[in-house]
Amino acid sequence: MATAKKEELDSSVSEAEWQARVDLAAAYRLADHFGFTQLVYNHITARVPGTADQFLINAFGLGYNEITASNLVKIDLDGNVLSGSAEINVPGYIIHSAVHGARHDVGCVMHTHAPYGMVVSTLEDGFVPYQQDSYAYYDEIAYHEFEGLAVDTDERERLVTDLGDKFSMILRNHGLLTVGPTIPDAFVRMYNLERACMVQVMALQTGARLHQAPQVAIDKTAALLNRGRKGDREWPWMLRILQQKDPSYKL
Repeated sequence: MATAKKEELDSSVSEAEWQARVDLAAAYRLADHFGFTQLVYNHITARVPGTADQFLINAFGLGYNEITASNLVKIDLDGNVLSGSAEINVPGYIIHSAVHGARHDVGCVMHTHAPYGMVVSTLEDGFVPYQQDSYAYYDEIAYHEFEGLAVDTDERERLVTDLGDKFSMILRNHGLLTVGPTIPDAFVRMYNLERACMVQVMALQTGARLHQAPQVAIDKTAALLNRGRKGDREWPWMLRILQQKDPSYKL
């Protein structure tokens, strides 16, 4: 698949958009690094800075380890390709355009089919936090019922209604979705949510009686963990990982 270099992109790409492209490409590479991928499927999208109806998405067919700032595709809320000639995946457009169109406080949307999130998506009781770090998600999870592969634009209204004003959602019998005002915020939410799902699944697998913390301690912990924007401390470290591993995401 042919890809463009920075200098070959449309001259209208602003410095702010280029930085968003670099950060989004980094998020794809980090998702690959942490094992959040399912072949060439799933998506992380970022709103184009200064716009209300444009966002960046991966080209369908590229692995997360192949995503660069310049081969991301810019589309609008109607699915029209504005920059880049690559194909995009329809379910990615359906899910992500729904959120970007309805939540103007959201700069990034991340959707994964990582193993533990998929397991929890199948549990009738849904997500249950059992451990300190998991309590950040206490009473903070939205749910969306499975409707089949997300190829129907009518589903967008129900998806955003179910998400409401929350930043994390379990897509029933499907996977996880996180959103945030920034790319680092959405990514760190996803990292922590997938890990919280892992703790839940592993705890259930022991077959032992599970201890739940006192409600006052859960509330206190959740309030502390959810104070302020996520990702500010973690993101620079994660970028250093990529710099050592493969800095080509910046191209």
